[in-house]
Amino acid sequence: MRETEATTDARRAMEVCNACRYCEGYCAVFPAMTLRREFSTGDLSYIANLCHNCRGCYYACQYAPPHPFNINLPQVLAQVRSETYEEYAWPGPLAGLFKRNGTIVALATAAGIALTLLLTMALVDPRVLYQPQVGPGAFYRVIPWWLMVTLAGGTFLFSILALVMGFRNFWRDTGGRADELTRGRPLMTALHDILTLKNLGGGGGGCNDVDEGFSQLRRRFHHFMFYGFLLCFASTTSATFYDHFLGHVAPYPFWSLPVQLGTWGGVGMVIGTAGLIWTKIVSDPAPAARNLLGADYALLVLLFLSASTGLLLLGLRATGAMGVLLAIHLGVILALFVVVPYSKMVHGVYRSAALLRHALERHPTPPPGDKPSDRALGSAA
Repeated sequence: MRETEATTDARRAMEVCNACRYCEGYCAVFPAMTLRREFSTGDLSYIANLCHNCRGCYYACQYAPPHPFNINLPQVLAQVRSETYEEYAWPGPLAGLFKRNGTIVALATAAGIALTLLLTMALVDPRVLYQPQVGPGAFYRVIPWWLMVTLAGGTFLFSILALVMGFRNFWRDTGGRADELTRGRPLMTALHDILTLKNLGGGGGGCNDVDEGFSQLRRRFHHFMFYGFLLCFASTTSATFYDHFLGHVAPYPFWSLPVQLGTWGGVGMVIGTAGLIWTKIVSDPAPAARNLLGADYALLVLLFLSASTGLLLLGLRATGAMGVLLAIHLGVILALFVVVPYSKMVHGVYRSAALLRHALERHPTPPPGDKPSDRALGSAA
């Protein structure tokens, strides 16, 4: 990662924090910090993505503004995180999409909806959009199967490739090796921390979501959004199995597995995204990086639209509104897949990688020839 004003500010803050160590038990950032005397740009990238922005250190810090040291760790690490998203993006020429990201997300959403509507009207009788379509294959009478698969499948596969390449770039820059990715114990520790959002618990009492009072709200809203997203993905996967292996053509009955997974996943995403938007609106702006809020809001709104249009489509799929709603929902999903590698969504990939690096530091590989029995004999001696 290149040296920037943000990395310089973050290095200065880390050096002050490393001398003070008052916040040592707050989250994973500070144990990782204490293992270093100097901070390369790769170290700062790792630490910035390890930060979950719980803000506890800001309210506890004796050097926070208006102190002359002006230590605002949540804010400066957020700036470094934002720069890592652009630095590790793949392919490189598209990294510029992170600039004015809120505008890019809004334009992508509008373009996705418009493209889907226009293609649908060009390929089928426009009257189909406004007529009730029921029974097996109803969706494909509005949007042909091949078009749906091409748009959604193509953008999804590209997003996965871009995210994998971004992970690779991050892992190399922060000193990771390929063989470390398969070490069982650190991998399970990191997986536990990812799935439980452990570090959104702050030092144990929760995060400072709104002010200096501790709360678990943001952690719970993240859980709703995260697991809701996973349920929606499971819904799509099970629907693919129903179609290709069982021969059942969508739409499926309400009590079928794909619909139930999608319904509860959509509800979870709506609750989670709406809750996170609310916490951003009412939270103390002092520790926030205000120039990054537009991208945060844009992504949350896009995720909210992805879930809410899906739920609305489910509720009205037997009416004349189904055709237009299906095109709008597919357009929103298309926009989501396109912008995922170039939006705040990538924080999930880099934060997961940072948690794995942290787990590897907590469970280091013993030196060659150093067996547990040898260590026991040495300590006994």
